[in-house]
Amino acid sequence: MDSSIIADRRRLRRKLGFWRLIAVALIVALGFAFYRFALGDAGTQRPHIAHVTISGLIVDDDELLERLKKVETSDQVKAAVISISSPGGTTYGGEKVFKAIRAISAKKPVVSDVRTLAASAGYMIATAGDTIIAGDSSITGSIGVIFQYPQIQPLLDKIGVSLQEIKSSPLKAEPSPFHEASEDAKAMIRNMVVDSYNWFVDLVADRRKLPRDEVLKLADGTIYTGRQALKVKLVDAIGGEAEIRAYLTSRGVDSDLPMVDWDKKSNTPFLLAGAVSRLITIFGYDDLMKTQDINGILPPKLLLDGLLSVWQVGHD
Repeated sequence: MDSSIIADRRRLRRKLGFWRLIAVALIVALGFAFYRFALGDAGTQRPHIAHVTISGLIVDDDELLERLKKVETSDQVKAAVISISSPGGTTYGGEKVFKAIRAISAKKPVVSDVRTLAASAGYMIATAGDTIIAGDSSITGSIGVIFQYPQIQPLLDKIGVSLQEIKSSPLKAEPSPFHEASEDAKAMIRNMVVDSYNWFVDLVADRRKLPRDEVLKLADGTIYTGRQALKVKLVDAIGGEAEIRAYLTSRGVDSDLPMVDWDKKSNTPFLLAGAVSRLITIFGYDDLMKTQDINGILPPKLLLDGLLSVWQVGHD
């Protein structure tokens, strides 16, 4: 066969392959657009129950706060369910989320749905709901505040490195990872922790309608299962969606209202990319993608600054 004919056929196959990829991408995009219209944003334009998931470490999250504000101000939202799966996070981050949920509660019923883990700041934001429903084996509690800082001076001593500093006053930049904290520095941090702890205890006492002395007995960092938390009145009921629906019905919310997710949508481009990648493989064009890793999006490094209300398993 003439070499020019072979070359023409190869060029034609490449062009057909390119347009097939474009067609696949368009089909996926159209399907995604239909999904968003039928089940996504369009669902929030009719009366419904808003469902918001708060998971992972709690920080000062502007996107989450903005989303909660929209739930508060939307006339189509007749109630809200806040599902929490979190070990806690920064005390300040929990405080802001708590206040945002209380603002919703001032206008419509709110259920706090404790999932696998809602401890420390996770429990703090759970108390913002009108009622707290947990699973039998959910983990909750861990009421308290912690301040941690690293101490790397022993390592520096081993490698022969020292740090000299000149500062305006003894408590400036304390505690430091480069030397043992002075008693004054420890007292300063301890006073901050105790002040935030007292605020947390008062918040729980107020929201759970418990005597402060009783809350102090519970606020020693202890974690509880859902059943244990029910006995000590840290949660109101054990259950799931049926119990959530029953509570909302008792508050006058139509039992037939759909529950619509108001969860973060920023990851949808990556979901779309993943779908396109899989379809490309099915059509036999995965060789074109070998130099690209469209799913290899590394999560950003998470740094927690400030006072923490977080439950964590200790290490020996």
